[in-house]
Amino acid sequence: MPTLYARIPDDRIGVLIGPGGQTKREIARRTGASITIEEEGQVRITSADTEPEHAMMGRDVVLAIGRGFSPPRALRLTKEGTVLTILDIKFETGKRAKGALRRIRSRLIGTDGRARARIEELSGCSVSVYGATVSLIGEEAQMERATRAVELLLRGSEHSTVFHLLARLRRNDVAAEALDPLDDDELAG
Repeated sequence: MPTLYARIPDDRIGVLIGPGGQTKREIARRTGASITIEEEGQVRITSADTEPEHAMMGRDVVLAIGRGFSPPRALRLTKEGTVLTILDIKFETGKRAKGALRRIRSRLIGTDGRARARIEELSGCSVSVYGATVSLIGEEAQMERATRAVELLLRGSEHSTVFHLLARLRRNDVAAEALDPLDDDELAG
């Protein structure tokens, strides 16, 4: 019976539980792991069977909600091949002052959330900026593009440069996929 622990901010515990416990039950249903909220934001995730993957998936969903994702976006992690990445803004930039963090977060989010929405649109990842972290949910190829874009923005690159890069990377991926030879399963189907 694998057990993992996660710590989430107190202001996200209500989101994790959901109205009448609905979100917590849905996470348990989709991951096969039970969730127990202990004191001070400590969450215990236990897999009912001997499969540690269920507990790990449940932990990732809990961490995603703790990092600011809505439950439907966090539950995207229950799909095969979808991963969560959390980047520490302080570590990436070396800046720790509150004013600098606020400016950097604003840069990542953009006016009315347009920069964040553009990163999501061009990379395919879901993006959440919460506290001193930037969290991403997506598939491996999507994650590479989104991580690169976020790191460039954190280092001060122009928004237009980053968005043009993302668009080019996406076009290259589509072209490469179109040129891939069909495998036997695709030919038979």
